[in-house]
Amino acid sequence: MRKVLCVEPVIFIYMFASSLTSPLVQQFIYRRLWEEEYNSTFISDSNASFCEQNKSSPTYIKQKEVQEKASVFTMQLDLTGSVPSLVVAFVIVANGDRQGRKRSLVLPSMGALIANICLTVISYFSLSLSILFAVAFITGLFGSMATFLGGGFAFIADVCHDEKQKTTRIAVVDLIFGVVSGLAGLSSGYILRGIGFTWTFVTASLLHLINITYIIFFLEDTVGESELQHEAPVSCKELLRETFSGVYMLFKTAPYKKRILIIVLLFIFMTYLFTMVGGSSLFTLYELDEPLCWNEVYIGYGAAAFTSVSLTSFLGVYLFSKCLKDIYIVFIGIFSYIGGMVMAAFAKTTLLMFLVRVPSLLCFMPIPVLRSMLSKVVLTGEQGAVFACIACLEVVTGTTSISVFNILYAATVAWFSGFSFLLSAGLCLIPLAVLCWLLCTSWSGEDLALLAPEEVSSIESGDS
Repeated sequence: MRKVLCVEPVIFIYMFASSLTSPLVQQFIYRRLWEEEYNSTFISDSNASFCEQNKSSPTYIKQKEVQEKASVFTMQLDLTGSVPSLVVAFVIVANGDRQGRKRSLVLPSMGALIANICLTVISYFSLSLSILFAVAFITGLFGSMATFLGGGFAFIADVCHDEKQKTTRIAVVDLIFGVVSGLAGLSSGYILRGIGFTWTFVTASLLHLINITYIIFFLEDTVGESELQHEAPVSCKELLRETFSGVYMLFKTAPYKKRILIIVLLFIFMTYLFTMVGGSSLFTLYELDEPLCWNEVYIGYGAAAFTSVSLTSFLGVYLFSKCLKDIYIVFIGIFSYIGGMVMAAFAKTTLLMFLVRVPSLLCFMPIPVLRSMLSKVVLTGEQGAVFACIACLEVVTGTTSISVFNILYAATVAWFSGFSFLLSAGLCLIPLAVLCWLLCTSWSGEDLALLAPEEVSSIESGDS
């Protein structure tokens, strides 16, 4: 059977299934907490979820308490799955240079399949929400989203031989991520209303099963079969040693300028991801609360609005890369995100909440551009190591930011629910400050942040 080097269908199916269930899990937790804590049925009609706006009403107080409990529960759930996924992502993605990329794609897909099967059972039999912690831990053992994305981007870096097209190609994957997330979010509300939680989780399980079949039987690995056969079997201890030594050597053997550039770019990536993931993760809870009081369909519309943001961010990367250096594209994207978060903090009507996406139209640009910048400054055999670092940072940063922002939201929702959005916008000053430092600091008269890939290579050879 002839295999193909097309990883985009894998990314499409995985992201659609994950994005279909992600907002539903939050709503599932919210509704179950409401029913368990107050022994009453969660009410939702065709226009909006039941939402008390009279602040002196006992129902309003209960409503805020459920918001706090759901926020804390989500934070604890994310922490449970992040610890094992951090180790798995680091080991699997980093060793992809020698053992192939398919492992980092198939393992998270299997973990997601198991998670959705468990969610189906929990929903159908109305089991305790505490089982979700065991599900999150088991899913983390399979690598979760970080392993999948790390392997997917490393796969793209392997097959993309033209360095000048690497930024665009990685941006295409992020475009798929955003568009599919939007489509899944748009359909999730209607699917939930039509077939309920249980059958929605069954649908996601079938999608992950299709994905696993494609990866195993139809996707060709970027590492040749002959290379894999010559790899001698190693113990887990030896595998860990090789993994950490490979990442360690990436920094130890690199010239000083390259090492500093990698560290600085990773720091910018981490700080921006912290603010963006943390702020965006609160949208569903914020929209469920008063005065918006959105139901599942409106929440789906809100998630779908990110489709336009992903598309415009991709077009921005494509067009700006023709006339601007990468670092300026990152600047524009961060300012776009700041505008959206400030607007979200004061959005008290449905129309205004939808319009939040307008200033945020370019906010996704820094993520693919920073990935591309990091990929450009390392050698071909170091792609796995650098994407392993990115994957681990995504796990640590994403989990930490969600935990921090959920705690802050729980503490501030009673007096100002938009505070966390303002904080997210303010924290963007950190990556902006580091970017300004890169622009103002030079080594040997050359600003490495502005170099093209071939210029970086020439500096490396000159230093070594």
